[in-house]
Amino acid sequence: MTDSRIERDSMGELQVPASALYGAQTQRAVNNFPVSGQRMPRPFIRALLLAKAAAARANVSLEQLDAETGAAIVAACEELLAGDLQQHFPVDVFQIGSGTSSNMNANEVVATLASRRLGQPVNANDQVNCGQSSNDIIPSTIHISAALEIHQHLLPALEHLHATLEKKGKAVHQHVKTGRTHLMDAMPVRLSQVLGGWAQQVRQASQGIEAQLPALQQLAQGGTAVGTGVNAHPQFSARFCEELNGLTGLVFRPGDDFFALIGAQDIAVAASGQLKALAVALMKIANDLRWMNSGPLAGLAEIELEALQPGSSIMPGKVNPVIPEATAMVAAQVMGNDTTIAVAGQSGNFELNVMLPVIADNLLHSIHLLANVSRLLADKAIATFKVNEASLREALSRNPILVTALNPIIGYQKAAEIAKQAYREGRPIIDVALENPDLDRARLEQLLDPEKLTAGGL
Repeated sequence: MTDSRIERDSMGELQVPASALYGAQTQRAVNNFPVSGQRMPRPFIRALLLAKAAAARANVSLEQLDAETGAAIVAACEELLAGDLQQHFPVDVFQIGSGTSSNMNANEVVATLASRRLGQPVNANDQVNCGQSSNDIIPSTIHISAALEIHQHLLPALEHLHATLEKKGKAVHQHVKTGRTHLMDAMPVRLSQVLGGWAQQVRQASQGIEAQLPALQQLAQGGTAVGTGVNAHPQFSARFCEELNGLTGLVFRPGDDFFALIGAQDIAVAASGQLKALAVALMKIANDLRWMNSGPLAGLAEIELEALQPGSSIMPGKVNPVIPEATAMVAAQVMGNDTTIAVAGQSGNFELNVMLPVIADNLLHSIHLLANVSRLLADKAIATFKVNEASLREALSRNPILVTALNPIIGYQKAAEIAKQAYREGRPIIDVALENPDLDRARLEQLLDPEKLTAGGL
């Protein structure tokens, strides 16, 4: 037995692994692009197969394919979706800019399985790819895969993070801490106010991402090679979306302008921008957690994050804020992905963008990372941290900035002198303020009560 077989395409013969479901065009791509060893993401391949199944159903209903061939193509897609996808899709992310290699990879694999089911040859180009071009199905697949991942994974993860922040905020409402601006002591705030701010950041980011879905759910499918729809049935685009909606449960529709959706990737760029906005919010939250957890002796030590693993290979007993650190790294990666997508989005030359695979890879990578780390941040940092009340109170008692509350009574200048003296002598602000004959302890205790200064209340 041999470990290879001969396959043919329009360029001639080529050796292909004997067990491979793909054919010559996929093998040429494997040979031509040994760049990263990184295959197209699983959600992209799944969306591409869903698109192939929807196209076959649409073409049968429009009498562009016979029912038996269409059914065999759909069954082949379903078989692949139910199994281990990646072994049949070896094409590198860094390939032809239109993603033609990935499209033909899918066409060849589906054609092989459909041929076996039908008992006669099913053609990868003429039948599996009927009414399609790489130039419309790859942009469509970017939109389909991103919309599905956002709906199914990212938005639920953000809702979980938001709910966790709100629940924790209520649980820590009674705790008041020193606020900080410029990393310097400022007026006091409630922990519930801090977490409420974080929750609003997450909510705003989630709303921004959700607002991109209507645009992502309009598809280039039906534009074929350059946007004119050559070789596709006039009703193919609408029927394709109907079939896809039945397969996914989402509402996709034909794009308003195929030329824009094929020649440019502005919608993917905008979606990535919203993912970057979420990354910025998560970076802020992660860094606040790290600062508040710092110590436990020489830092702020306002909270204690859950101890998840030893923090040092040389310093016994050290525990680090690993989840916020992982979150910050995800945020950095997403910001980098967004830069890649922005640069790639500029490569719309006339009627086709020619960096589609790298846009798909980075967009789906960002969605995947953000969904996963949002749940980790919620469950292993926000929900489980403990408040160091003694540390909060000690810092508040020594915070001269509380003197701000005295401005309306003694004026900014006199209040500044009291604050400086308290700093200089390391004394509580109330003790220094008592040296002013116009103020008594009862009045000062009322004016300088940190809880009242938060104007608190859930």
